[in-house]
Amino acid sequence: MIYLDYAANTPIDRSVLDYFYTETLNYIANPNSSHILGREANARMEQITEQIAKYLQVQPSEIIYTSGASEANNLAIKGLVQAYKHNGKHIISTCMEHSSVSGALTYLQTLGYEIDLVDITVDGLVDLNHLKELLRKDTVLVSVCYVDSELGIQQPIQTIGNILKEYPNCYFHTDATQAVGKVPVSFENVDCLTFTPHKFFGLNGCGILIKRDNVVLEPFIHGGTSTTMYRSGTPALALAASIEKALEISLEQLKFRYDYIEELNKRLKQALLTYQGVRINSTSYSVPHILNISVKGVKAAIFQKELETEGICVSIKSACSVANSPSRPVYAVTKDKKNAMSSFRISISHLTTREELEQFLIAFSNCYQRLYQS
Repeated sequence: MIYLDYAANTPIDRSVLDYFYTETLNYIANPNSSHILGREANARMEQITEQIAKYLQVQPSEIIYTSGASEANNLAIKGLVQAYKHNGKHIISTCMEHSSVSGALTYLQTLGYEIDLVDITVDGLVDLNHLKELLRKDTVLVSVCYVDSELGIQQPIQTIGNILKEYPNCYFHTDATQAVGKVPVSFENVDCLTFTPHKFFGLNGCGILIKRDNVVLEPFIHGGTSTTMYRSGTPALALAASIEKALEISLEQLKFRYDYIEELNKRLKQALLTYQGVRINSTSYSVPHILNISVKGVKAAIFQKELETEGICVSIKSACSVANSPSRPVYAVTKDKKNAMSSFRISISHLTTREELEQFLIAFSNCYQRLYQS
């Protein structure tokens, strides 16, 4: 099988797994235990956190370890608005968000929070003029993903952050799960940023929330000492170490990998645009790791199954999305519901070979000839 779903999950880098294994064997004690092995584990945990902070150019005190990006998003969003509910109950977000963001916002609506979704332009970017119109004195949170998981569109995070500086009671969260380890990421003008290493060849089951020191959160896990008061639980030293190693490798290889993936992306688009029934939904603002397309008149689920018979694995929308529904990001950009029902995602990485890409194009041609009716 040819795997073209790297936006959903990546295989762990062997050196990351080896690092995790070594740390697990070397530090057996709870980092919060008061005996000598506990103190040694605690010192190592602090060392790991300092190194991660160095890679991300943040303070060690701003790092909160979680079980993944979904928990990190929920803690950032729910924790922040609950801590500052005295400032207001108005939240602004987008239709481009991962379900761990949109689901958290839906829950907050049941608690009386008012949610507005900012318009998206034809390029897939946040409409900054509409954002300014939506902002109010009681707006307590704006949540906009750094890169969305279906179209791969990179949002103008720094520009949005600058706009929000005029609203001191409004905090800014960005889900950077599809950005960290793949493209350069800036933490300036952002109050909370979330990601998980399993998107850049790290382990599943861990994640990070970067919370600025001047920001307060209402925790939703209580009891038990940890590395922070905002998220209780025994510090997972080896998992933290695996994040450190995955970050080190991905940042060192960032430009090399990006350039190679961009080359593959150009080849894909060049070939797919020769088909009359193909529509490329990703825009010029999309990262090259993700290419979203539609085949006119063919539902995405059908085309995906047909590709699978040819030995190809692609994804319909985000892996965490609701099945048998149109892609919200694709609909937002194209304003075409049928097109959004036909859209699927091809996501590639530095592990994708040129030979695999050519095999995909042959398989795509076979499926297209069987399914497309002009």
